Amino acid sequence: MMKRIIRFSRFFLPALVISGILALSGIIGYIVKGGFNMGVDFQAGLIQEIRFAPTAFSLGWSGQGSATVSFDRSRLDIVVSGVGVESRTVSFPFAQYDTLGTLTQAISSSGGLEGISVVLNAPATTRSQYLIFSAQANPLLGEDPFVVHYLAPGSTPVSIREVRESLISLGKVVSVQQLGQDAERHFLIRLDEDETEGVPTEKIIDTLEAYFGQGGVAVIRSDYVGSRFSKNLTDQAGMLLGLTLLLILGYSSIRFKPQFAIGAVLAIIHDGLIMVAFVVWSQMEFNTTTIAAILTILGYSINDTIVIFDRIRETRRIYPDDPFVTVLNRSLSETLGRTVITTVTTMLAVVFLFIFTTGSMKDFALALLVGMFSGVYSTIFIASGFVYFWDIQMKKREQKKTGVNPAAKLGKVPVKA
Repeated sequence: MMKRIIRFSRFFLPALVISGILALSGIIGYIVKGGFNMGVDFQAGLIQEIRFAPTAFSLGWSGQGSATVSFDRSRLDIVVSGVGVESRTVSFPFAQYDTLGTLTQAISSSGGLEGISVVLNAPATTRSQYLIFSAQANPLLGEDPFVVHYLAPGSTPVSIREVRESLISLGKVVSVQQLGQDAERHFLIRLDEDETEGVPTEKIIDTLEAYFGQGGVAVIRSDYVGSRFSKNLTDQAGMLLGLTLLLILGYSSIRFKPQFAIGAVLAIIHDGLIMVAFVVWSQMEFNTTTIAAILTILGYSINDTIVIFDRIRETRRIYPDDPFVTVLNRSLSETLGRTVITTVTTMLAVVFLFIFTTGSMKDFALALLVGMFSGVYSTIFIASGFVYFWDIQMKKREQKKTGVNPAAKLGKVPVKA
């Protein structure tokens, strides 16, 4: 039984108008709002990765020579060296000292560490595997205590709203990005390059500790990103998107006729503009995760477009005498079920990702959902619509050149094999 042919061609012009309005709204929004809400990846300034983790214990040193501490997920090492001192390394494997009580007791009573002092702040039963070291702490032990932090499962969650509230007192424009879920208490904090002057690294930590409690912030890393580096990163992201478009144009030109290649590129440019409109008006943070989402969407869109173009070529061979508009509608109708099933099944995974994640991963999933709708829409109405209008223009030119109405031969321009 012949499958019902849906006349998609009737909606090509209205779809073009709708797409134009959406794309224009994105451009206007970009101008009105002064660009994207840039994330920490694309702005110059001070970047600190922190975790809200209370103090587990602190170490001090008053012995001969110097002592440094190092740490990994499986053990804690203390290295003693110096003039007139026998160099030695004392290791404390967490598999053997599995609680903070046994670990700190072993450190304080070690015969190879005369002069070490240990102050336990956390419950003695806390597991050693929960330890977190702060990159801001000086690993060279001395009179000033070296603070080791910990974060146990079940700790009170910290939301990004609370972190932003705590930094209001700085009187500066501070960007906060959440890494993971609230329970992980993991954040990225950025201070603009212009705002960094006069605000030392310690000031941010002191402000956070004044709000959340003394000794409760572990600095995982602290970097300063210069304006040249952030500009290079922005330029590279733009070059990456441009190169993607050129490669798709080249591939489509080799596999199909030029009008199909141009239609495919116009479709993914359309998807890019829709994403610009969405990111601008939703004020979603624009960072490397957003770039990854856009590239994923472009790949998804071009894959769907290539499948439909292949079907158009096959249908043209099967029905060589049919007008091109009929071939186009037939091909879109035959691939509609496949497009819907593929998109819905993919969206199910993305929906769960959106529901059960937070922070940048949630934004990534939301961007994918919007992009998938746009990708399917652009394949059917933008890429195919462009090929349809191209075919009409070719027929008009042929009629003007020969003076013969080509209606009887409409659509006899073969698709390139």
